[in-house]
Amino acid sequence: MAEGAPRGKFIVFEGLDCSGSSTQAALLADRLICAGRKVYLTSEPSSGPVGMLIRLYFSGRMVLPPDRETADRQFAYLFAADRFDHLYNPTNGVLKHLEEGTDVISTRYVLSSLAYHVESEGEEGFVWDLNSRFPSPDYLIYLDCPVELSLSRIAASRANRETYEHGPKLERVYQNYQRLLEKYAGSKLMLDAALPKGEIADQVFAYVRTGGRSM
Repeated sequence: MAEGAPRGKFIVFEGLDCSGSSTQAALLADRLICAGRKVYLTSEPSSGPVGMLIRLYFSGRMVLPPDRETADRQFAYLFAADRFDHLYNPTNGVLKHLEEGTDVISTRYVLSSLAYHVESEGEEGFVWDLNSRFPSPDYLIYLDCPVELSLSRIAASRANRETYEHGPKLERVYQNYQRLLEKYAGSKLMLDAALPKGEIADQVFAYVRTGGRSM
């Protein structure tokens, strides 16, 4: 970090598919830039080599194992590997940007792995072991999007559904998020994803601008 430069803030958006996290991440980035901050906008899976492999699986270009538990474990390993590269790679890693005083906004992080790749208590322990040493975000923003709303938005916006975009799976993911957020000890803001886009953006910016205090 340059002498005297404050460390950037690590801001993570979480929520079901089509919760609006990408839209809100971009809106927050614009507002922080207008406020004079340097911002790096990113997401998981990342644009790195492992992240691109994950995206090939999501798009159906690569075949998943037919057994759901095996596939979830494979995704858990791949996401952990991608997350390590996303954080620590020396070219454009998250920690490099933070040390340079740049705020990093990411859609999805560790909570996504614990929500999407867990269907039992034993699986949660396995996924947590893969991710427990990664740093926590400074601010976590969760857009609470019920499964019915997620599915309706997916149907309206995408011709083909990805691996996890189906009701039974999303219901488990939603319940996992609720359970994880109840015991999450860090700074968090939970918002109704059905609220108007501008209203959500105002609350998110106020939360970050005031150092993690929702208005």
